[in-house]
Order: sequence, then structure tokens, then C-alpha cells
Amino acid sequence: MPELPEVETTRRGIAPHVVGEHIVDVIVRNPSLRWPIPAELPDRLKGQVVRSLARRGKYLLMGFDVGTALWHLGMSGSMRIIRNNEAPAKHDHIDVQFKNGSLLRFNDPRRFGALLWTEDDPFTHELIAHLGPEPLTDCFDVDYLFSMCRKRTQAIKTFLMDSKVVVGVGNIYANEALFAAGIKPTKAAGRVTYAQCERLIPQIKKILQRSIDQGGTTLRDFVGGDGKPGYFKQQLLVYGRAGEPCKTCDKPLKEVRLGQRSTVYCTRCQI
Repeated sequence: MPELPEVETTRRGIAPHVVGEHIVDVIVRNPSLRWPIPAELPDRLKGQVVRSLARRGKYLLMGFDVGTALWHLGMSGSMRIIRNNEAPAKHDHIDVQFKNGSLLRFNDPRRFGALLWTEDDPFTHELIAHLGPEPLTDCFDVDYLFSMCRKRTQAIKTFLMDSKVVVGVGNIYANEALFAAGIKPTKAAGRVTYAQCERLIPQIKKILQRSIDQGGTTLRDFVGGDGKPGYFKQQLLVYGRAGEPCKTCDKPLKEVRLGQRSTVYCTRCQI
């Protein structure tokens, strides 16, 4: 599933090609995504100029004078700039054609992605208003995380993946950050100490930033705005390595299920 680094990689890849540009056509081949695409949206967007392309959590906010298009990549989606003569494939559900010749194509094999519309402040939208702080900002600091953890009995890993606590720390990055900080992922959030939070916060920020710099993590479906895969997979130390030796102590890594998600950790290095 595309997480924060993959969505930010997508934003950075497509923004230079679309911001400030006129839309001349919008083709919706399949409106049946996670939520139906509004039937009137293509006509509403024709002739409009993209004023901005921002990210909040895993949502991309494409701003216009008349409102905001909210994009979500779902579990398998991608958005990329392509050549006009490239024929659409089976899962290419949306094309946005620009006056400058760029064509933005949305592909989503599992159709859990979304394209929605709001004429109100997008940050008050029901899908966005409840989101926690961005992990790469100063709002997400040691004091905040420690206070949010108090009296919470759920495992620290699933706690970090709660978008109401912090956005974008998905399964891959929660595994990696907890390993780097030496914290057992099954440990109750309420038992995580202030000192452990001091180790965890910088690791979350460093790992997310490193993944963004590497173009995200491609495990199966994800490609960035330029159609290329992300390369952070080569730097994963625990995720997807169950049974393999820990790169710190050589003990075989253990895999458990937390919140129906695979969780890999070292029973020696993480306490």
C-alpha cells in the first residue's frame, strides 16, 4: 500500500507538470473506485487551472479556483505523467489532459483509491479533519508522542499506525523505526518510556525522509510520478525478512501478526 513517502514522491514527481497548467479534458473510464467519482466532476474541471498540489497524510489535494480535488492512491494506486500516445491499460481509470501536452494517468488495480471533490476548505473535509500531525513537522515531537501513549494498552506498532495519532507511519515504516529505536513492536504503548520516545521520534523522521529521498518503497505495484519504482526496499532491515538473521546480532527475526498485519522484529535487539 502506498504510504506517506510514496504519496510525497508522487506529489513531487507530478507537480512540475501540472501546477499552473490548464486542464483541457478529463476522461473517467471507471468511476467505481472506493467512492464513486462524482459524475459532474470531469465537466467541472475542464478549463480550470491547477493552482496547487499539496499533501495531507496520504491524500493529495489538487487546488483550483473553484474547489479542491482530493486524490487517494488506496492500496495499489499510482499517478504518473505519460506520453499522449500511450494507450491506456486495463486498470488506467482516469486521465487528466493538460494544455501543455502533459497527461496525468491514475492507475489502480484494486480500486481502493479515490477522486473526490470539495468546494470547502479541504482541511475540514471529513476524511482529513481528524488526522494527526505530519510526522516530519515539529508538531510531532517527543512530548507529543509520550503524552499520547499514556494509558494506551494497544501495541506500540499499531498505535503508530493510527492516523489519528500521526499520519503516514504505515506498516513498513513502523517496523523499521521500532527496530532502529530498539523497541519491541508488541509492547503496550502506555509502557513506552520517555527515553524510548526520544529514540523513536528521530528514527521515524529519518526513515521516512530517507524513503522519500529514495523514491519510496516498491514491493509490488507502486511507481512514482515518473513511472519508476521506489528504491527504499533495498534498505529494509526487518520488514519482509522473517526468519532471516538480524543485521545487528544475527539472531533469526521473528514474525507475528498485529492488527492483521505482518510484524517482524528481533527478540534480542528490541525490548
